[in-house]
Amino acid sequence: MKKIFITTILLFFTVFYTKTYSSEFDIKAKTVILQDFLSGKILYQKEPDLKIFPASMTKIMTTIIAFDLIKQGQLKLDEKFFVSENAWRLSQAGYSSMFIMVGDQISVENLLRGIIVSSGNDACIALAEGIAGTEEEFAIMMTEKAKELGMTNTNFANSSGINHPDNLSTVMDILIMSNYLIKNYPIYYEYFKEKEFTWDRTGGDPITQGNRNPLLYKNIGADGIKTGFLAYEKYSLASSIERNGRRLIAVGSGFVSRNSRSKESQKLLTWGLTNFDTIEIARKEKNIFSLDVWLGQNDQVDVHSKSDIYKTIKKAKLKNLEVKVIYDGPIEAPIKKNEIVAKLIINHKGDLLSEHDLYASHNVNKKNILSRIITSINYLIWGDV
Repeated sequence: MKKIFITTILLFFTVFYTKTYSSEFDIKAKTVILQDFLSGKILYQKEPDLKIFPASMTKIMTTIIAFDLIKQGQLKLDEKFFVSENAWRLSQAGYSSMFIMVGDQISVENLLRGIIVSSGNDACIALAEGIAGTEEEFAIMMTEKAKELGMTNTNFANSSGINHPDNLSTVMDILIMSNYLIKNYPIYYEYFKEKEFTWDRTGGDPITQGNRNPLLYKNIGADGIKTGFLAYEKYSLASSIERNGRRLIAVGSGFVSRNSRSKESQKLLTWGLTNFDTIEIARKEKNIFSLDVWLGQNDQVDVHSKSDIYKTIKKAKLKNLEVKVIYDGPIEAPIKKNEIVAKLIINHKGDLLSEHDLYASHNVNKKNILSRIITSINYLIWGDV
C-alpha cells in the first residue's frame, strides 16, 4: 500500500522575516547576482554571465588556494615567506598595499590578513611566490581550482586582479567561488569581517589599515567579502550578510562610484532579506519522520536525508508550499540502516520543486516466526495493525 504524508510547512519549520514582496526593483550596476546561501536559490540576477575584469575580487581565489593547502597539511599559518623585490615593487607603485619590504620574512597568516583586510597587492605576490615559486604558476593553480569548482567562464592571470586582459570572470562564477569559501572555510572566513589590520612592518612604525568593504561599517550583519576597482570596470563588490541564521551572498560589478557600490549592494541584500523566506525542510543525518514497519521488531523506522534541504520562497507565496513523504508501506522488515525507504517531495502550487531520497536511520530486524504468524492472523481478522 502506498502511503503519502502531507505536511503543512508553517506548523513546524523555521521561517525567517515577514514583509511583502514588491515587483518594482532594479539595481544600478552592469551585472549583479543575489543568492540565498542555504537553499542555493538565485533571488535576483542581471546579466550574470557577462564577462568582467574581477579586479580585487580575484583575491578571494588567492586566499582559497592557501586555505586548501593549509587543510591538506601542505602549508601552515605560521610558515614564513621571503619578500621578493617583485612583490615589494607593488608596495611602491600606488596600488593598495600591505607595505612589505624586500627580504622581510612574513607569516602566511599576516600575508592573508594583508590580502583580505588591506587588499595588499604586494602581499598577493609574496604569497603566490611562496606557494608556487612564481605568480604565473600560482595563477595556473587558481584557474585549475576555478575549473574544479565549475567556474566555466573564469581565467586567472595573476593573484591580485591588477589590470590584465586575460584576468576574466563573471558575477556568477565569483558567486560560486564565494560559496566555496564560506562553506568550506568558516573559521578562516572570519578574517573577512575584520575591520582593520595592523602590520608591524620592518623599518618603520606599525601601519593600521581599515577594511575596504563599506558594508562592514553599517551594522547590518555584513561579514565579507571583497571589493574591487579598475578604471575600465569601475567599482565591484562581492558581499555577504548573515542575520538570524540566514545568509545571502551578492556579487555586483560596474557600479559607477564608491557610494553607489555601497548603497546598491546594501539595497540588494536588504531586498533579499525582506522579500523572501528561507525554510528548513531537513538537516543532514537528522531524523525528520517515522514510518510504519510491517513484521518488524520495531513498529516504526526513523528516516533522514543525507543532505541539508532548504527552500527559499517569496513571502506572499509561502502558503502554497507543500511537503510530501511517499513510501510503499508499511515497509516490510528487515530494513537495513541507510537503505532508501521513501521519497521527500516538495511542491509549490502543484509544481514540483525537488525530490529527495530518505534513508532508514537504523536497522529493523524481522520478528521471529511465531510473532509474524500472530501478526498476520491479527491482520486477517482485524485489518490494519
